[in-house]
Amino acid sequence: MEHLLTSEAISALLTLTFLEIVLGIDNLIFISIITQKLSEQHQKLATNIGLFLAMVLRIVLLFGISVVIQMQSSWLTINTSWLKTNINGQAVILILGGLFLLYKSTHEIFEKVEAEATPENESPIKLSLSKAIIQITLLNIVFSFDSILTAVGMTNGVPNAMTIMVIAIVVSVGIMMIFVKPVSAFIEKHPSLQILGLSFLILIGFMLITEGAHLSETVLFNKEVGTIPKGYLYFAISFSLGIEFLNMKLKSRKKN
Repeated sequence: MEHLLTSEAISALLTLTFLEIVLGIDNLIFISIITQKLSEQHQKLATNIGLFLAMVLRIVLLFGISVVIQMQSSWLTINTSWLKTNINGQAVILILGGLFLLYKSTHEIFEKVEAEATPENESPIKLSLSKAIIQITLLNIVFSFDSILTAVGMTNGVPNAMTIMVIAIVVSVGIMMIFVKPVSAFIEKHPSLQILGLSFLILIGFMLITEGAHLSETVLFNKEVGTIPKGYLYFAISFSLGIEFLNMKLKSRKKN
């Protein structure tokens, strides 16, 4: 217990908790958008199940970290004149997760922009509880995997790293559970934020694909595929949100 009260351990815990919350924001946006398609009585249940699954999956991956590390070994090698890659388990999960995000986000944007409005005599419910939980679980697997890889890298060499990571995960998910309802209500009230959030998920999906390609040491047309620094991505997201909030404030002033 004393090892958890050192300045190094506390600093690692605070930093990791903040990181888990930041990495969980995109997960929170996706859950909010998916649960809006459910009946009101199922929305809270699906949200809590989704966040609880996110916490459980992260903790399970932590204790199975040896399996995750072993997934770095090459499964398939491709060596052609234009493509060279050593595909491993980590890369497969990240690439498939990225493709799922691209598909789901694009599909949701199409539904919101191009689909006809729901007539008043029809039910707005478009998704069953089981299907919503399946979609949330698939996304949780991807985000949990990426989150754990980041956490392990940050706490490497820190005493009681496993305990610190578990505490950070539980605290971050608890904080998200507290704020998920106001976040969902705010997103539902402002449709433009839904489109912006889905656009962020497209960016994250593309980032996951490039990260998976980088882990596979992919060389495409004699150019090595690099990773997209997460700082660039979150700066773009923060900047876009700032502009959107300014637009919302301007619109509210015009209405008044």
